[in-house]
Amino acid sequence: MSTGGAEDTGSDVGRQAWLRTVAADVARLDRSSSAERAADILRRSITEGALPPGAQLSEVELTEVLEVSRNTLREAFRLLTHEGLLVYKLHRGVFVPELDEHDVIDLYRLRRVLEVDVVRGLADRDPELPAGRLDPLHDDVEAAEAAASADRWPAVGTANMRFHQHLIGLADSARMDAMTGRLLAELRLLFHVIATPRELHEPYIARNRGLFELLEARKYEQAAADLHQYLLDSEQGILAAFRDKGLRAPRTT
Repeated sequence: MSTGGAEDTGSDVGRQAWLRTVAADVARLDRSSSAERAADILRRSITEGALPPGAQLSEVELTEVLEVSRNTLREAFRLLTHEGLLVYKLHRGVFVPELDEHDVIDLYRLRRVLEVDVVRGLADRDPELPAGRLDPLHDDVEAAEAAASADRWPAVGTANMRFHQHLIGLADSARMDAMTGRLLAELRLLFHVIATPRELHEPYIARNRGLFELLEARKYEQAAADLHQYLLDSEQGILAAFRDKGLRAPRTT
């Protein structure tokens, strides 16, 4: 499987490590809805940064490690293609897509709609929420801080993804949770344009801590305002990286 020269999966050693991770995930799954389960594993691989833009997926390798038939794997590919997380190139195979500036703007617009609205809505829903509602966010903040101290920046990125996933999870909406899984996987593809994971994630470790503390103090309007600015700043950083690398969206005629 070609992975487009990414830092963690560009070598044969990295590819084999990723395949072992996939095999371990398979061992924890039941055998129902095999295509959906296979799609879940591949989606998580994208969300956690193991599959970078341009990576080619091999049917031969994945049918073996996922322990599914070729037809089941192709159904999983079809599901992820529908979500925009894979693309089929005629006579070449299945690849992780490479996104552009239009995708940055579109994804961040959706993030602001979802995340900021969830935080603002907590003022009305607060009495309904369980006492430990913020525990997953606290764990994500601490995981990011610990990973940063250990200079494990890809792990910081994964903790950040989980922080935002758990933030939207405060809405207790299965539909929003499903949408968020797809959104964060696409978002991780955007992050690959930044030169190093540290450059991308370090500025937001303290900001995630600040958001958590505002939520803990039930200062929901201030948290929503801070999150709105946070997402604007993140969007501008990603757009600047795209432009620095000459990855502007193609002109349409």
